[in-house]
Amino acid sequence: MENTSQPRTKDAENDDQKSEQDIFMRGKNPDLSVVVPLFNEEGNVRELHQRIVEACRALGKTFEIVFIDDGSTDKTNEICRTLSPLKFIVQRKWFGQTAAFDAGFKNSTGEIVITMDGDLQNDPADIGKLLKKMDEGYDVVSGWRKDRKDKFFKKFNSRIANIVRKILIDDGIQDSGCSLKAYKRECFDDLDLFGEMHRFIPAALKIQGFKVGEIPVSHHPRKHGVTKYNWKRGVKGIVDMISIWFWKKYANRPLHLFGAGGLLVFGLGFILTAVLFVEKFAYGVRMSDKNWPLVAVFLLLTGIQLFIFGLLADIATKSYYKAHGGMNYKIKEIIEN
Repeated sequence: MENTSQPRTKDAENDDQKSEQDIFMRGKNPDLSVVVPLFNEEGNVRELHQRIVEACRALGKTFEIVFIDDGSTDKTNEICRTLSPLKFIVQRKWFGQTAAFDAGFKNSTGEIVITMDGDLQNDPADIGKLLKKMDEGYDVVSGWRKDRKDKFFKKFNSRIANIVRKILIDDGIQDSGCSLKAYKRECFDDLDLFGEMHRFIPAALKIQGFKVGEIPVSHHPRKHGVTKYNWKRGVKGIVDMISIWFWKKYANRPLHLFGAGGLLVFGLGFILTAVLFVEKFAYGVRMSDKNWPLVAVFLLLTGIQLFIFGLLADIATKSYYKAHGGMNYKIKEIIEN
């Protein structure tokens, strides 16, 4: 039978070599995992994938790309299924950006994890800058959108959130809202994300003793789609910021917060009760028409409740660490000579 196949061109052979290289890159423990959550980014996702591939190949690193579709209702899912190389995670519905990041972290294998948004405002070409900074001994490097290309309302909300964050947790970062970050794999060994916690991952890791750095990165105007940021996310972020503050200050000793507060409130109630007792029985002051006895009882009961909350929180914290097979400290290394 006559062979009718066409001779292979050099470009086709190069494409096959790249394909084989990409298959290798998707193997065990690549150098980089690029994790990107997506929600209705049909206009951006194809170009984003191409730019990530080009950036990683230019670095000469083995890599995998992990896209997480967080319940998109446009053609994001359909387009992603045509892209390669790609590990594509589809969530059953919208769970939020933090949940998407957590799913990406738990299903990636790279020695260094790069995160970014799916709207093309982060520049994949900046990955090399993050890696160069990590070579200085950092475990986490966060991008700083020094020249932001967002609307005034979004920048104003971020400025307020940054002021509150510096007061509560002071993680040493100028721009916690920038998704372009690089993490060593061990950062996620026992890190679970909830709420809107993805903004405060560096803060949570700094509490555990990881070294956190920051560098300026590029920021581009959004070309396609609409921003997913609104005032509700800002409120949720502040609530989660308070949670991080608690873990930073009192995760090891919640009884010191609630117990001390409880003793203080109980003490005030006890003093007020003693004063009222003296007025009643020493000076014959009528209490039936006064509110102070109710205030005294309220303070006494509130103090007792706060102290009990502290005991329960202390038990819960100890149970948490035992359930995770660890303690409230991290050992960086053990050297034996």
